[in-house]
Amino acid sequence: MSTPHVVVVMGVAGTGKTTVGPLLAAALGVPYAEGDDFHPPANIAKMSAGTPLDDDDRRPWLDAIGSWAHGRAGRGGVVSSSALKREYRDRLRASAPDAVFLHLTGSRELIEQRMTERKGHFMPTALLDSQFATLQPLEEDEAGVAVDVSGTPEEITRRAVAALRGLEELPED
Repeated sequence: MSTPHVVVVMGVAGTGKTTVGPLLAAALGVPYAEGDDFHPPANIAKMSAGTPLDDDDRRPWLDAIGSWAHGRAGRGGVVSSSALKREYRDRLRASAPDAVFLHLTGSRELIEQRMTERKGHFMPTALLDSQFATLQPLEEDEAGVAVDVSGTPEEITRRAVAALRGLEELPED
């Protein structure tokens, strides 16, 4: 399966966006961009200190991701972005109207366990509650699918590919 769409892998911290994103990109035959790489240094410093980002912090980050997605229009790609609020996804769609969202979902307990086990990431588990409080799941009028993150990264990726194939906009090749 390949797609001319850009798939935004979204969800709270610890759902596996950085793990599933590259696997999904490989399965779709398109490039992957790590959303965290689009953060300005001030955002990373703020999160590393345990301070949640506010909307002003997120705007330049979302615009940078949107610019990358716009540049991939018609050629496809996969990019990770928490995209927790509808307004953030709307901002991304303003730059990349054909973007579709893959919402990685899971229980708070599972996600906290995974965050505790990972090494070398700037996002502390202390910010998980603020992530869940901010999260606005995909709405019916948003192009996208939700996939549970239980299981291995490969299992999650297979479910994601199957769910994305189910969207009318993503025909099988």
